[in-house]
Amino acid sequence: MTLTRNYDTLYIDGQWMEPASSDRIDVVSPATEEVIGSAPAASRADADLAVAAARKAFSHGPWPRMSVQERASILRRVRDAIAERREDLASLITDEMGSPITQSVAIQVGAPLSLLDSYLELVESFPFRDIRTSSSGSALVTREPVGVVAAVVPWNVPLTVAIQKVAPALLTGCTVVLKPASETPLTTLALAQLFHEAGLPQGVLNVLPASREVSEYLVSHQGVDKLTFTGSTSVGRRLASICGQNLTRATLELGGKSAAVILDDADLDATVEALRLGSLRNSGQICSLKTRLLVSNRRHDEFIDRLRSLLGSMPVGDPHDPATQIGPMVTSRQRDSVQGYIEAGKNEGATPVVGGGEAPVDRGWFVDPTVFTDVTPDMRISLEEVFGPVLAVLRYDDEDMAVDLANHSPYGLNGAVFTSDLDHGVEIASRIRTGTVEINGNSAGFHAPVGGFKDSGIGREAGYEGLEAYVEPKSYGLPYDFAIGLENEGQEAHAVDA
Repeated sequence: MTLTRNYDTLYIDGQWMEPASSDRIDVVSPATEEVIGSAPAASRADADLAVAAARKAFSHGPWPRMSVQERASILRRVRDAIAERREDLASLITDEMGSPITQSVAIQVGAPLSLLDSYLELVESFPFRDIRTSSSGSALVTREPVGVVAAVVPWNVPLTVAIQKVAPALLTGCTVVLKPASETPLTTLALAQLFHEAGLPQGVLNVLPASREVSEYLVSHQGVDKLTFTGSTSVGRRLASICGQNLTRATLELGGKSAAVILDDADLDATVEALRLGSLRNSGQICSLKTRLLVSNRRHDEFIDRLRSLLGSMPVGDPHDPATQIGPMVTSRQRDSVQGYIEAGKNEGATPVVGGGEAPVDRGWFVDPTVFTDVTPDMRISLEEVFGPVLAVLRYDDEDMAVDLANHSPYGLNGAVFTSDLDHGVEIASRIRTGTVEINGNSAGFHAPVGGFKDSGIGREAGYEGLEAYVEPKSYGLPYDFAIGLENEGQEAHAVDA
C-alpha cells in the first residue's frame, strides 16, 4: 500500500466512492506552509449515504452476528498493517500536523498499536452475557452493540483517537461513520485503506472528511445511535445539545488544564525530566498535558532553574529532524491563539522566565516555548486551555493549598503528583478531582479508563469501560432451571477455551 497524499474519492460502503460535491480540503504543512495533499469534502448527501451503509451493515450484514474472535481477527490484521507501515504513517502525521518525527514514530503510531493490543486482550474476557438469579427472578443479561456510531476525531493525535474509538466500537459489533478533522484527513483515509485490505465487511467503516456544518448534520442524523467525540469543550457542548434532541448516546472527551503537584520531597531532576513529555509532548498540543505546575515557595526557585534547563534542551524546528522536540502549531490560527495567550500572560502580570518572545523559526507556524511564573489562579493562562508549549508555574504555601489550586479549574481530565513517598502521593492524588492522576510520571496504561470530571467530558474510553461505552445491556427473563443450564453451558465453554 502506498500512502496517498491526494484523494478523489470517499470511503463509503466498502468502496472508494465519488463524492456528491466538488468541494475539496487542502492539507497544509504547518512547517512549510505548503499544500501537501488534499481530499474531498463530504457533503450532507455523502453523510446520508455513509449512515445508510452503516445502518444496512448493522441491521442486515454479517458484522454484528460474527463471533468476537472473528471480529478480532480482522482488527489484528489492521494492527499488523499499522506496525508494518509505522514509519510511513509517522511521516504522514508529521507532514499533516507537525508532530516531531521521533514522537510520531513512538507515540502517534506507537499508542494506536498499544491501544489495539489492549482492546484485543480485554475483549476476550469482556462479559457479553451472564446469568443472574435471585428470589425475584432469573435473567440472561447480554450486552448488545449500540448500533451505528458517529466518531468525530481531532487533529492532534489523528490515528490514536481514531483507533481509540473505532477499535472498541467494531469489536463490540457496532458499525462506524468516522469523521476526521479537516487538518488531518489523509491519515484517517489511509486507515480506511488498511481496514479495507484487512477484509472488513462492506459498510462497517465509512470515512467522511467534512466541514463543521456537515459534522453537526452527521451527529444529528436519525440513523446514528451514538456519538463519540474528542475535541474542545465548546464544541463538545454544542454536539451534546444536538444529541440531547434525539437522545443519542454520547461519549465526550473534552478539554483539560491539568495540574502537576510537586511536593517538597520530590526529586526535582526526575520530575522535570518527566515533564519533557508530560507537559510538552506533541509541542504542547495534547489535552492531558500538565500545563499548570504547582510548587511550594520553598522549592520554587530551584524548580524554575531546572525548567530553564529543560526548555534549553528541547530544540525547536523542522519536525522531520530527529533532533527536534518542539515543532509548529497545527495551523496559523492555532499559532495566533497560542501567541495571544502568551501576550495575555504578560498583560495580566505573569513573568516569562523562559521564552515569551518572537518565534524562533521564520517559516512555519511556530511559537516561542514559554514558562511563566508569578501566575495567579484566575489568570487566563492558568484557567484556559492554551494547547501549545506554554507552562504556568503557581506557588503554594502548604499541601492543602496545592490541592485547592489543582482543583481550581473547570476541567478535570488529568493530573500528576511528584513525591518520594508513594503512599502519601496516592493520598494527595485522591483529593484531586480529575479522571487520571499520574504518580511520578507513571502512565496508567490502556487497560485503565480515560476520561474526565467536570468540563473535561462525559464517559470513559480505554479499558473495559471503553468497551462498555459501545454496548446496551439487555435482560431476558427466564425460568430458573433454564437459566442455570445456560450458566453451566457458559462455564463449560470457558473451561474448554482455557
